[in-house]
Amino acid sequence: MSNQPLPGQELLDGVNGQELFSVNMGLTYRDFLVLPGFIDFNPSDVELETKLSKNISLKRPLMSSPMDTVTESEMAIAQALMGGIGIIHYNNSIDEQVDLVRKVKRYENGFIKDPILLSPEHTLADLDAVKEKYGFSGIPITEDGTANTKLVGIVTNRDVDFERDRDIKLGKVMTTELITANVGISLREANDILRTSKKGKLPIVDKQGKLVALICRSDLKKNKEFPQSSKDNQKRLRVGAALSTLPESRERMAALAGVGVDAIIIDSAQGNSSYQMEMIQWIKSNFPNIDVIGGNVVTKAQAANLIAAGADGLRIGMGPGSICITQDTMAVGRAQATAVFKTAEYAQAHGVPVIADGGISNIGDIANALAIGASMCMMGSMFAGTKEAPGEYFYENGIRLKKYRGMASLEAMSKGGDKRYFSESQKIKVAQGVSGYVVDKGSVLNLIPYLVQGLRQSFQDMGFRNIPDLHKALREGKLRFERRTESAQAQGSVHGLYSYTKPSMRAE
Repeated sequence: MSNQPLPGQELLDGVNGQELFSVNMGLTYRDFLVLPGFIDFNPSDVELETKLSKNISLKRPLMSSPMDTVTESEMAIAQALMGGIGIIHYNNSIDEQVDLVRKVKRYENGFIKDPILLSPEHTLADLDAVKEKYGFSGIPITEDGTANTKLVGIVTNRDVDFERDRDIKLGKVMTTELITANVGISLREANDILRTSKKGKLPIVDKQGKLVALICRSDLKKNKEFPQSSKDNQKRLRVGAALSTLPESRERMAALAGVGVDAIIIDSAQGNSSYQMEMIQWIKSNFPNIDVIGGNVVTKAQAANLIAAGADGLRIGMGPGSICITQDTMAVGRAQATAVFKTAEYAQAHGVPVIADGGISNIGDIANALAIGASMCMMGSMFAGTKEAPGEYFYENGIRLKKYRGMASLEAMSKGGDKRYFSESQKIKVAQGVSGYVVDKGSVLNLIPYLVQGLRQSFQDMGFRNIPDLHKALREGKLRFERRTESAQAQGSVHGLYSYTKPSMRAE
């Protein structure tokens, strides 16, 4: 927070958060502005570290939504590399969701404790299958393909790139002259061996020559390229997964815990239910080391119930998403800015972070959500259409597009999205979302740095160096706001031009 002395009460323009949201009407992010503060630092001095949940901190307040056109393993990997987190959707089988989480957890590691193993009797076709499923092909070879027997070799791309016969056994092509390290070596020492040996992988073996871990050279490069990445205590990328409140979710939960999922989001459109409270209590009782984020909620009373049930975080929003029609269809919900402020005010007093979910279309919306109490911003449309989002690109009228659909659209519900609406047994489906198309935005690996830089500049304008200081000023009434009329909103955007080129967020 700035060291500039605060002015006396007579010089404080605007209103505090309590006064802003005391009006008897719902406000969106566009209905108000944060008044500028004092600048005595550069945007590069702004730190955006924040809390996802009670026990998980991240370097960036950004996360991708558990939607089947937004977050699978490729998106979750990119989000974690950039300091945020992705939440894997559940419009799939248990095995499919578990496999997506496993891909993220295996992507980057320190010591890989459970590497994929093959035997000399396996073929190149088996190696191809591993590469297709997990995305890598440098495989240790043990006598019988398990960790119970001695390490005898390793097969990498350079061993098999020019082999046409995929029925050749790995024993004929594997490298047998290995550089290994003994169990007990530190990660730093192991990395030094990789650097000096110029090998791609370093097997860690015990006294009997059995493989106990593996270190990859590619991970050293990733660590250098992505220093802010979100990792667990085993140096694996962090990833979350969504669950419903249906009975099958208990089996799904156990399977996800088995592959190291970091956080669970209970994905319900209206989270204030006995079903969700029971699910939170069951997860916290059986998997106490995994943080559970409840939701969606928009009122203090809803938040209180889920916090009392044991939620480690809350997801806020009912109807503000660009593909969501809940408020129109059901006449239930709340304007997003009001929902975030009211729930965050209550949750903060109980040490529970809140996630602003929906209604975010630009950097200013993210900044406003953080300013009124959110610790994280969950986005669907922002990340839909990127290279890492599921689905194929297609062209319409010369524009490159990708599909984006709400999980309450009829199309998504037919695949399982209705699990979040307590309507799975009903023959008549009432859609609360739509399907549509979004323009290609390039790679998330380029888009997120653009968002982060914009956030830093916004924080500089507000006069705060980090999110905790911003929230402290909000609680103390020192962060000042001002409502703005429709004409003020129009004046604050582009106006008075015959034509103009809109700035693009497409990540080149």
